[in-house]
Amino acid sequence: MTKKKYDIVVWGATGFTGKWVAKHLFDTYHESGLAWAVAGRNADKLNEVRDFIGDDNALIDGLIADSEDESTLSELVKSTKVIITTVGPYAYYGSLLVELCAENGTHYVDLTGEVPWMREMIDAHEDTAKKSGAKIVHSCGFDSVPSDMGTYFAQQQAKKTLGKPLSSVRYQLMKAKGGISGGTIASMMNIVELAVKDKAIRRILTNPYALNPDPSFKGPDKGDQMSAKHSKVLDKWTAPFVMAGINTRIVRRSNALMGFAYGENFRYSEVMVTDSGAKGYAAAKSISAGIKTMMFTSITRVGRRFLGLFLPAQGEGPKVDPEDPGFYHIQFNGETEQGESFVTKLLGDGDPGYGSTSKMLAEAAVCLALDELETDGGFWTPASALGDAYLRRLQENGGLTFEVLASE
Repeated sequence: MTKKKYDIVVWGATGFTGKWVAKHLFDTYHESGLAWAVAGRNADKLNEVRDFIGDDNALIDGLIADSEDESTLSELVKSTKVIITTVGPYAYYGSLLVELCAENGTHYVDLTGEVPWMREMIDAHEDTAKKSGAKIVHSCGFDSVPSDMGTYFAQQQAKKTLGKPLSSVRYQLMKAKGGISGGTIASMMNIVELAVKDKAIRRILTNPYALNPDPSFKGPDKGDQMSAKHSKVLDKWTAPFVMAGINTRIVRRSNALMGFAYGENFRYSEVMVTDSGAKGYAAAKSISAGIKTMMFTSITRVGRRFLGLFLPAQGEGPKVDPEDPGFYHIQFNGETEQGESFVTKLLGDGDPGYGSTSKMLAEAAVCLALDELETDGGFWTPASALGDAYLRRLQENGGLTFEVLASE
């Protein structure tokens, strides 16, 4: 294989999340020998990225390319082992890049939550990626690393402790503090717009196994929770989790790609925990109503424009407070087929929308660039592609803490 000039290129480094990805790489790896660069369409903005990350001596190369210009994008792809892209909505700006990476054997990571687009890319370029050796790994941010790697950790530990996998896992977002980026909003609005126009996309969105290698696979999971429900295990009320429609599909795909390591009848779900009693019930009902209202409003173009008045625009993100960077706490409650329970937790030390996401995305790319992985070319998930190596990097450099709470 031809030696590449760079180990990693950050494409979209001038955007909100891209800048934080670059900052993590600079802070963590600029003295390690890792060869990496930032890339975007505008040289002046790339210089602003250097200022943002503290690269006073221009140690990091700035590369110019355009997502709609195949020649410049192809040159970019050929220059690196791995490309990180934060340029979304991916259905608008990501397809050519995936195609070029698949053709040229360049590994790829993104933070997309666009399930229909991922299905389209898998179907269109899986064979090409397998032939070239390119590892394409979608959803390496808050969508869907905590879900995928949290389940992976729980299953690994359950096998060690109980000698068997968990037949069901329930992700429960216990607490979180953070904002949401404009890129995430833009992607969500784009999915809704496409679904309104296309029945095939609506079918993908309602299929719990839409991202399985075989999307016609019939498993025990049905639709995601859409109303307030009481958890007997926690004795608290739970609400729908807005990202469940993405994360659950990724976890189920991981299970299938790993030869159904969790079992063909494995069940997985995600919820947001509120509180106990009347207070918890009211909060769960409010969240449920809010999600339904946003979904209904976003159906029309006028509704999407209205929501745009209150939500961050593409390229923007939440206000950053270095003294209060945000956090999240997720609990995973699992059970074996015999009814044995197993509980783990995951703590993230940054705002899930940018601080933690940027570190997870960067560490996935470093894993692909530097670690010896058993996977061949093709389309993968974080857990199925990166496994134990990624679990280690997430804990060493990604700000994540995985812990077993209880088993019985």
